[in-house]
Amino acid sequence: MDKKELTFSNFLSDIHPDFTPYVTAIHDKLISSGCALSLKEAKSGYVASFTHKSKKVVANFVTRKSGPQIRIYGDNYGGYTDVIHALPDNMTKAIKKSSDCKRLIDPEKCNSRCPLGYILDIGGETLKKCRYGAFMFAINEENLPHILAMLEKEIEARAV
Repeated sequence: MDKKELTFSNFLSDIHPDFTPYVTAIHDKLISSGCALSLKEAKSGYVASFTHKSKKVVANFVTRKSGPQIRIYGDNYGGYTDVIHALPDNMTKAIKKSSDCKRLIDPEKCNSRCPLGYILDIGGETLKKCRYGAFMFAINEENLPHILAMLEKEIEARAV
């Protein structure tokens, strides 16, 4: 990757134009909700992190060959299970395919300093998922309203 100034505009220039309206909508939502943006270089591009006033990361943009993704840190997911249960099939499948939380399943198999993952009930199935992959979704037109709803609920819960 060429050495460029770390700005959101440069991050956006690395995103395929088909996805930029959705990435911009998420960015605008997070910034207008009081989150701060920080950018870092990674192997395949930039990683954009949005930190809430509590100094904890709410979400990251991650670039993949298949397109941009968002990783939502749903620390308060229990307060918006209605939003999670309303996710479209592709997002539910992404949760189900994500890695299990080793620490929730067998605490001896994971570093004790690793934050616990999420225990989710989706379709009558109890899932124990790693916090770093459970809510990692493709950014596209279908997923955008659901991503924004999750972010809104997460930010609201953190503001309390």
